[in-house]
Amino acid sequence: MSLPPVLQNLPLPIIGSPLFIISNPKLVIAQCKAGVVGSMPALNARPAELLDEWLNEITTELAAYNKAHPDKPAAPFAINQIVHKSNDRLEHDMALCAKYKVPIIITSLGARDDVNQAVHAWGGVVLHDIINNKFAKKAIEKGADGLIAVAAGAGGHAGVKSPFALIQEIREWFDGPIALSGAIASGDAVLAAQAMGADFAYIGSAFIATEEARASDDYKQMIVGSNSDDIVYSSLFTGVHGNYLKGSIVKAGMDPDKLPEGDVSTMDFGGAGAKKAWKDIWGSGQGIGAVREVVPAAALIARLKSEYLAARARLQLA
Repeated sequence: MSLPPVLQNLPLPIIGSPLFIISNPKLVIAQCKAGVVGSMPALNARPAELLDEWLNEITTELAAYNKAHPDKPAAPFAINQIVHKSNDRLEHDMALCAKYKVPIIITSLGARDDVNQAVHAWGGVVLHDIINNKFAKKAIEKGADGLIAVAAGAGGHAGVKSPFALIQEIREWFDGPIALSGAIASGDAVLAAQAMGADFAYIGSAFIATEEARASDDYKQMIVGSNSDDIVYSSLFTGVHGNYLKGSIVKAGMDPDKLPEGDVSTMDFGGAGAKKAWKDIWGSGQGIGAVREVVPAAALIARLKSEYLAARARLQLA
């Protein structure tokens, strides 16, 4: 399987997924310094002008770190772009990514060849997230360099496909970079993703319970105190099916067992007194049973690395 240079020789085969509202430069920098690809959505920078400051902070801090640690440089970082036509900031945010030559762009909600060409023009790599084989083929046809396979159990807008089926079907025709998303929160699961045929594990929910994450203390503690039984799959909050913490739905005054279907036209779930997805209704994947405390991002990554190496050692001894 072929990988572009920017994704080769990573200390750990992990990409931290971009967490809406929660990811920020502090978390991205901590992830990269600890050896995993850190990422954040461009839309987390509000107002839009803040993105310039954030990209400057990330690139400056990582450049200084790499200069001080030439034998152990930081992993690259990624910016997530929503390429759907509803994102009226895309042109502005892409121009800033070009200015800073962001090494990896993660695209969501639609595959666009013009966006891919723009990233390639400055030497960047595009990874596109998909939930099935049909969308995977479309993304590569449009010029994406790699795929993020969002399988069942992932946080946020998750798919319903088994990771075994999804990776197997994609690998029948694609030998480029694949990151697997879906209930991955331990080093054992990272190795399992590779065994299935993925190059990287795509981890999001576990990073919510880190000190650097821009989530409320209640949100972080709910991640720590919950497991897969506490995840609800619903389309109510954005019109697209996603996985959410049951406790946050109850806290918002709703019955998690009796949620109506949503409409994609209610993407922002606004309205008087409405509870907003991500801000009030908290996203989470099914893997959070492995998350037992709120720790610095570096400590979480150290745990993942220890578990990953131990799992590899067990297989070699078997």
